[in-house]
Amino acid sequence: MKNKLPKRKKYLKISKRKSKQNYNFNSYKENKDIKIEIEKRYNILTFIIILALLILVTSLFLVQVAGKEKYSKELENLTKTIIYGESAPRGRIYDRNGKLIVDNKPSKVIYYKKPSGITTKKEIKIAYKLANMISLDSSKLNDYNFKNFWIKNHPDEANKKITDEEWQKLEERKLTSDDIYDLKIERVTPEDLSVYTDIDKKAAYIYTLMNTGYSYDEKVIKNEEVTDEEYALVSENLSELEGVGTKLDWERTYLYGSVFRSILGNVSTSKSGIPAELKDEYLDKGYSLDDRVGTSNLEYQYEDILKGKKNKYQVMSDGSYKLLEEGKRGNDIVLTIDIELQKALEEILTEEVINAKKEANTEYYNGSFVIITNPKTGEILAMAGKQLKQNDDGSYSVIDFTSGITQSTAVMGSVVKGASHIVGYNTGALKIGEVRYDNCVKIAATPEKCSWKYLGRLNDITALAQSSNTYQYYTAIKVGKGTYNYNKPLVIDKEAFNTYRNTFAEFGLGVETGIDLPNESTGIKGSNTTSGLLLDFSIGQYDNYTPIQLSQYISTIANNGTRMRPYLYKGLYNDETTYDQNKKELNKVNTEQKYMDRVHEGFEAVLKYGTGAGYIDMAYKPAGKTGTSQSFVDTNGDDKIDKETISTTFVAYAPYDDPKVTFTIVSPNISRPDGRTSHQSAINKRLAQRISKKYFEIYP
Repeated sequence: MKNKLPKRKKYLKISKRKSKQNYNFNSYKENKDIKIEIEKRYNILTFIIILALLILVTSLFLVQVAGKEKYSKELENLTKTIIYGESAPRGRIYDRNGKLIVDNKPSKVIYYKKPSGITTKKEIKIAYKLANMISLDSSKLNDYNFKNFWIKNHPDEANKKITDEEWQKLEERKLTSDDIYDLKIERVTPEDLSVYTDIDKKAAYIYTLMNTGYSYDEKVIKNEEVTDEEYALVSENLSELEGVGTKLDWERTYLYGSVFRSILGNVSTSKSGIPAELKDEYLDKGYSLDDRVGTSNLEYQYEDILKGKKNKYQVMSDGSYKLLEEGKRGNDIVLTIDIELQKALEEILTEEVINAKKEANTEYYNGSFVIITNPKTGEILAMAGKQLKQNDDGSYSVIDFTSGITQSTAVMGSVVKGASHIVGYNTGALKIGEVRYDNCVKIAATPEKCSWKYLGRLNDITALAQSSNTYQYYTAIKVGKGTYNYNKPLVIDKEAFNTYRNTFAEFGLGVETGIDLPNESTGIKGSNTTSGLLLDFSIGQYDNYTPIQLSQYISTIANNGTRMRPYLYKGLYNDETTYDQNKKELNKVNTEQKYMDRVHEGFEAVLKYGTGAGYIDMAYKPAGKTGTSQSFVDTNGDDKIDKETISTTFVAYAPYDDPKVTFTIVSPNISRPDGRTSHQSAINKRLAQRISKKYFEIYP
């Protein structure tokens, strides 16, 4: 037993030694694996660092070397200050024959721009210096600004006009600073102001101009009738007039005076800038508030073409300016208008409107409209509206109302019977050559509807020539699928109103004509669909149309059913390729040629032996239609029509075998049916005779 135990101990000792050796080996192996893993990760990290450094170096190279110029420019663009000069002169406007109508003329301007940190005392001193250099109408100085000037000059005395109690209320915030200032203004007495001379008043007005509007704006001190001496004197003394400057501006000049003036439109001034009502529209386009812009009619309509390009400057670090882009005048444009024909038209219309007013039974007559166009293109050669204005002494003067051509409406009467014929032909309610007798039509519970006189046996041509109403009534009844019996109720299909209106629209009646002027009216459509009103519609006695719509109507007939858009802008000056870009076909009347031929024949008969005989010399081979309508006016200004009147119209084209011109004349309220006399002025006939003669003198 004793011999065995030592052997076990020996065995255990050997086992421990072997176990220790195994542990050391395993530990060594693990350490070696860890070291390899660390070296592997280190190599990866080293690679990533080298790659990152390589990317960084490459990026720095691209930015600092290869892209230096690019990024320098971007930095410059981000840090540089860009400003623009004054509004550049606008493009000029010519007539169709190259005659200059609208130009720009230079104007001298004396202005003030408030310098940073300038004191009220210094501004007043500058105002007095200017008052001694320039003439100015100080009567425009109002009482408030005059008192304000006194307060600025006498601050201590002005403060004494406020009581201790009021100063206390200011501290307690029961009164505001504005309240205190208003009290000062109220308490400036006439005696306080009596010490001021005329030169003081002028200085006060100049000081007011210097402080009107935003502080950063240029304030115009004088820009009208600045003499060479004033301009030179101020320019020579600018070093003593801090903030004051002189410059050459421009203003629109109209070589034909008032001729076509209202349609040419207006441009804002350098003082007024963009009008409030157009502010959002122009600011959205990138304009500045002080820019000069077109504000009405053609100047507004073609602003994008007429506007000039302003000088573009960079403000340098030393405060100087570097010109980046030189401005230029706007594009010159050509109008479709013949300015000599326009001038003659306005003279003739003015004379005849005055002459008509002198006639009997013209109590409610107030003016007429005339339009001359080329039916094949839609070009407006001349157009004018003249309105009467009663003077204090009872006499009348004439003012321009050409805007009424696109915006005012009237009941046009029988001139629309050409379109009514087409409705009849298209629906089968009227046959070519159909004979009818001109009998009055009587619907139950309504007055008789008759022609202007009994016209006897008529066909579709003579019905137009003699302007038969009842011939159209019978057509309208058929269009409405009605059955007529004398003095019996008449029932029609109300869809007939749409049938008429849809065809009338194809001629331009009751829809936008597309004329290149803002705010075009589409007329007035009646909403009542009583049977008798369909008959009235067929003779032009229901819906109201504008003169330009009537012009498009006769042009569409003259152009063989093709409706062209009327327009005034012909193209850019001296660029033949742009001429007539506004020429646009809108639609063709949906009818057969044989029906359009019948209307042409009927309109020719109107001028040969019908109601239009003598309106235009037959040597010009005219065709057309007269119209008389029942209309109404508001005589007492309460927005309610209360008096029945008679309006007259006339449309024509010539020559009938190859139309080159159309004439449209509208004379609303030319007479009244209940007047002391039945006299009706022949103004339309006189206008047609004189205007057509003038046109063919210019365009033989």
